[in-house]
Amino acid sequence: MTTEPTAGDDRPEPQTAELELVIDPLDGARSRTPVIASELREQRRAASDSSLALEERLEAFEDIMDSEVGDTSLSRARNVEREVGLRQIYLKFEGGNPTGTQKDRIAFAQAMDALRRGFDAITLATCGNYGAAMALAASVGGLRCEVFVPERFQTKRFKEIESFGATIHRTPGDYEATVEHSKRYAEEHEVYDANPGGNNLSQQLIAYGEIANEIYDELRDAPAAVAVSVSNGTTIAGIYKGFVRLHRRGKISRLPKMIAGSSFNKNPIVSGFLTNAERCDDLRPEKVRETAVNEPLINWHSIDGDAALEAIRASDGWAGHASDRTMLSLSRLLREQQGLNVLPAATAGLHALISQHKKQPLTGDRYVVVLTGRKL
Repeated sequence: MTTEPTAGDDRPEPQTAELELVIDPLDGARSRTPVIASELREQRRAASDSSLALEERLEAFEDIMDSEVGDTSLSRARNVEREVGLRQIYLKFEGGNPTGTQKDRIAFAQAMDALRRGFDAITLATCGNYGAAMALAASVGGLRCEVFVPERFQTKRFKEIESFGATIHRTPGDYEATVEHSKRYAEEHEVYDANPGGNNLSQQLIAYGEIANEIYDELRDAPAAVAVSVSNGTTIAGIYKGFVRLHRRGKISRLPKMIAGSSFNKNPIVSGFLTNAERCDDLRPEKVRETAVNEPLINWHSIDGDAALEAIRASDGWAGHASDRTMLSLSRLLREQQGLNVLPAATAGLHALISQHKKQPLTGDRYVVVLTGRKL
């Protein structure tokens, strides 16, 4: 007889082939149907029509982006609170975006930036979610989208990416090598580089900063902490910068502690924090083993890792590891107790919050967890 792991169980489980098949890594992240609301059909036609004036296309694109991207729900998770013994946990659910993840925020922001600057194509590297978001955003703007994917990786989202009109290029090596392929393509063919860590990083950070603005709009101040699952580190860095801007403008009375969670010993941001490293140093690639559960989180090189590490430390936050078994358990908890079908990897930040509370009880306050997936 087997026993289910508890939400606080962060011991590294044996990595077996059976575990890799437990869940599709994208089971909790799917596009809405329809992806763009039918009443925006005319704006979509105008935004993608290259014969129209640029101002008219940009106005139509912005109408779609304002209507469809962001402004995701923030709800109190009372059932989870009772389960883990911590009050006032709020879930910022990014599954309400068109393709089901926060990636739509940066995809649409960069597609609009590319359109404004006169580009006719965008390129990026992805293992799935970002590719779907960018393929959709590019199609809305009438832009060609060149998506680079590690040749060994498979996901249901590839058909979706191609359905939006994007071209998929299979490349040898891992994700980090694929990013380099895409960057070279951008330079050689003079297309917009939408990869993390590139010249357009500021666009990505501003777009993710909108999450901070939306949390403020709901709570009217900053929460005590914001927990985020991390991979490259762009999301948590952008959210933190959003709160810094709010604080400088006098909108919030404090900066929230930024909490990062990722797969057990497979992400440089969390490893760098736990070892008190000065910078976000690379891990040894051969030590980073991918599973169907941890794939959205793992990296041997977190491209925006230094910015993420700075956000955690500057805010007096913390970071923690989560095993595949723990993330699956938390995903099940959110499905059963809150009616949210959450990508297991998206629960790593929640686990980092819960683990700290178990070690040293947190004070009564408000805590926000950023999640991605879809409502049941």
